[in-house]
Amino acid sequence: MNAPYTLHYAPDNASLVIRLALEEMGLPYETRLVDRRRNEQDGEAYRALNPNGLIPVLETPNGPIFETAAILLWLADTHGQLAPAPDSPDRAAFLKWLFFASNTLHADMRILFYAEKYIDKAQGDTLRQGIRPRLCQHLKNLDDLAATAPEWLSGDRPSVLSYYLACQMRWMALYPARADRSWFKLADTPHLQSILTHLENRPATRAAMTAEGLGTTPFTSPTYANPSEGSAT
Repeated sequence: MNAPYTLHYAPDNASLVIRLALEEMGLPYETRLVDRRRNEQDGEAYRALNPNGLIPVLETPNGPIFETAAILLWLADTHGQLAPAPDSPDRAAFLKWLFFASNTLHADMRILFYAEKYIDKAQGDTLRQGIRPRLCQHLKNLDDLAATAPEWLSGDRPSVLSYYLACQMRWMALYPARADRSWFKLADTPHLQSILTHLENRPATRAAMTAEGLGTTPFTSPTYANPSEGSAT
């Protein structure tokens, strides 16, 4: 690799979070498109990097890493940016909410986006209706947290968690494209909304907007990526 990192990505997939972190940290990296229209994520070459066939993968000098939160935490610790240090008194609180975002919020979002992978297709809308109140409660809990303005979740200082949440809230506003999305209202979470507004003005976000065609307000008033290959996962 000419750069230390290669990000395997698709527009507006979870790889977007990694791109934002790399940009915010000022790290050189290359990108490699995973063409979901051709199901490249299921091909032998990609499965050799991530046997689960999910995006993203970050190739590093220490080998490929998959799982969004794992990549974020590894980058933060390796480069000493965008997260409390391992010996910081803030570390435990940061970690529990980072893994909440990954293991609980993101997992429930996947049920919303891909209900038919979890239940018979005829029951997909019923499952989506059931998961939306959970997502609303997750967002309320996160907004209550943001109201306390910890250093690692505030508008003044970006973190891997704030970028992760910004992308997740973007996706909830947009996906599934052909389902009811009126349940999601950014104004219901004003403290998170403030963070998203601040992040939209960051150079890292502007770089991602250009690279993936995300529009001018990718977090607070998102539009679909252009080009549109892929979808949020």
